[in-house]
Amino acid sequence: MTAVAPALDVRDLTYRVDGTTILHGVSLRVAVGGYVSIVGPNGAGKSTFLKCLNRILLAASGEIQVNGRRLAEYSQPQLAREIGYVPQGGTDDIPFTVFEFAMLGRYPHLSPFTATTQADEDAVQKALTMAGAADLAERPCCTLSGGERQRVLIAAALAQDARILLLDEPTTFLDPRHQQDILRLLARLHRETDMTILSVTHDINAAALASDEVLALRDGRAVFHGPPADLMQQKVLQNLFDQSFLFVLHPETGQRLVVPEDAR
Repeated sequence: MTAVAPALDVRDLTYRVDGTTILHGVSLRVAVGGYVSIVGPNGAGKSTFLKCLNRILLAASGEIQVNGRRLAEYSQPQLAREIGYVPQGGTDDIPFTVFEFAMLGRYPHLSPFTATTQADEDAVQKALTMAGAADLAERPCCTLSGGERQRVLIAAALAQDARILLLDEPTTFLDPRHQQDILRLLARLHRETDMTILSVTHDINAAALASDEVLALRDGRAVFHGPPADLMQQKVLQNLFDQSFLFVLHPETGQRLVVPEDAR
């Protein structure tokens, strides 16, 4: 039986800018259908790592394979059919309706100067429905709330029909309710579509509850890669963040979670 290639295979990835090394030989192998959270302190290289995976940034050395094929062998439209990307930021300055913005996600399936087809419109409608944003289709992007913007950004990525989804801090700046809505959406996409998900987050608890595996970066180096239960240990987290943590057990799942210390 032929072995299935991993969705992503990153080997000794190094990235430099202006003579400064931001990532130092980071490696990661993600199985098809895996869910990996990327955590670490500010400036650890998390967003940089994500951007190297879909060639927004070009690595100085190392190798990245996407579904068994070297990253360098993909044209940009070909790569966009494999990887969808949800960046930090919003849609405030975009002069489109939600449907028009989500349609931009169809670009890897279109030839220059060709009109969209009914199949493209159906794909966008499906993506909006999957992201829970179908009722926003006619809204101008500039009128959306933070939670609505995140759903629309995810819908635009889903419209690419890619099987790998990269998200850069998808719950940042959201209130607790909308954070939970986005986390439930990602969990549902992972469960129902077997999509491969990599998500950068500062929320250690969300990473522990949602992920199959966690990659922890510090100073551009991978200092942990493994199951969430192994991450949620005093020694591991103290080494990562230079502080001690208090823990409780989730009342439903038994997963170990961190709680804040008394600030008084």
